[in-house]
Amino acid sequence: MSSCCRPATRLRPSPRRCGGHHAGKPSLVTPMLELRPNCECCDTDLPADSAPAFICSFECTFCAACADARLAFVCPNCGGELVARPRRPVAKLAVNPASTLRVYKPHACSRVS
Repeated sequence: MSSCCRPATRLRPSPRRCGGHHAGKPSLVTPMLELRPNCECCDTDLPADSAPAFICSFECTFCAACADARLAFVCPNCGGELVARPRRPVAKLAVNPASTLRVYKPHACSRVS
């Protein structure tokens, strides 16, 4: 069974298709990380396949410099732990692209400094 077909802990309809072997049939897939394209504090670009990025359990996303120096690895939005964001392999990005929605909240980061 491929990874896209494994039962998820929380199934929901997804507009994404898995790797394509379902031949156009709608499928229920495990929701993937959005892989947001920028740091919420400083707006630095964080490509999905490069550069260290950090996320919390709500997928708030920060660059390594902000996560360490400004935030002490604590999310300014939810108070959760910031951990290294995994990288999606380039081949998988073609089928399952990263988010293009930029989230920029410098005011939240300034409260933490």
